[in-house]
Amino acid sequence: MKDGQKRSELDDLRQAGSLKCLFPRRSAKHLDAVLVNTAGGVTGGDAFKFAAEIASDCTITTQAAERAYGAAGTDPGRITNQISVRGRARLNWLPQETILFDGCSLTRRMQIDLEDRAELLFCEPIIFGRTAMKETVCAGAFSDRVDIRRDGVPIYLDSVRLEGDIQAHLNRPFVADGARAMASLVYVANDVETQLSTIRDLLPETAGASLLLPDVLVLRLLAHDGFALRKSLIPVLNQLYQPDLPRCWML
Repeated sequence: MKDGQKRSELDDLRQAGSLKCLFPRRSAKHLDAVLVNTAGGVTGGDAFKFAAEIASDCTITTQAAERAYGAAGTDPGRITNQISVRGRARLNWLPQETILFDGCSLTRRMQIDLEDRAELLFCEPIIFGRTAMKETVCAGAFSDRVDIRRDGVPIYLDSVRLEGDIQAHLNRPFVADGARAMASLVYVANDVETQLSTIRDLLPETAGASLLLPDVLVLRLLAHDGFALRKSLIPVLNQLYQPDLPRCWML
């Protein structure tokens, strides 16, 4: 208890290796957690795992963009995240961008288990080479899978797999039409239907939003580069996340 108000508290924490979790002090009632990869990126053979059980409102973000560097050999870098959200708690999963470099090999898995009344704001942005540095991903492998369940029943399942000349795939008109950045967003809450029209008004022509279920909104956004992606994404996140986004998300 503080100032007569209940606050989220950390019950248990175990960490090892180069993946750390920090907890900056803020005035908000919910807990903010910041993931830090002190190794500076992910390459072939690396393995990172994050697991959490959320019982009250929590926002999880990252200190900086994650980087998937060129990998030697056939063993990919692996990132595995598994989170359960209990009761009426809300999870805001808002990592900064994952940047794929030429020659990368990354396999990423995310599983989120929601109890019936739990809420979720999930956003994962990806950049395929930094345009300001004239980078392109001409060779690489990226496998990404997101599995969101409510009381054990799947409500969102998405899988992306790109191999070989990734930029050539992105250049195809019915894949990404040359876009170098993308974001996927899932919003699970009681006010989803009232938010849909407002969210659509905020989106550029390279994005779309729809309802999978009466309380499940999904969004996919494409952009020319990382700056354009963030510029389009932040108004949407501001609409769905109150009161203020984490500092690392500011332009």
